Amino acid sequence: MATKPTTEKAAPKAKAAPKARAKVAKVVVAPKKDALAKLRIRVRAYEHKILDASVKQIMDTALRFDAKILGPIPLPTEIKKYTVNRSAFVYKNAREQFEMRVHKRLIDIVNPNTKVIESLTNLSLPSGVNIDVKML
Repeated sequence: MATKPTTEKAAPKAKAAPKARAKVAKVVVAPKKDALAKLRIRVRAYEHKILDASVKQIMDTALRFDAKILGPIPLPTEIKKYTVNRSAFVYKNAREQFEMRVHKRLIDIVNPNTKVIESLTNLSLPSGVNIDVKML
């Protein structure tokens, strides 16, 4: 005799009781009242030797008054290329190429005091060095 397969239905499983979850208080972070002031100095020059000497002079002045310094951070060199004709008539395909390189450095002074700012304004730097100062 062949036995028939039984088609018993499995008893439904009892649902487990939901797990108790711990209540978490929402944490709201208040903005900082003691925000750090930053003096961002951006120095630019055509010659890197003069630029590095100027940056060293700025850093020495800031360190003299125990200021915290971040940098100098070298920024990408800006290269401007110019192509000009050597001659206008017969040799018009002969060209000359020139380029100007602008080297840049970035210095951050964290929480500068008045003495640091005053000494930096009285600083005399060589010609050809451009300085941009921002207060962040």
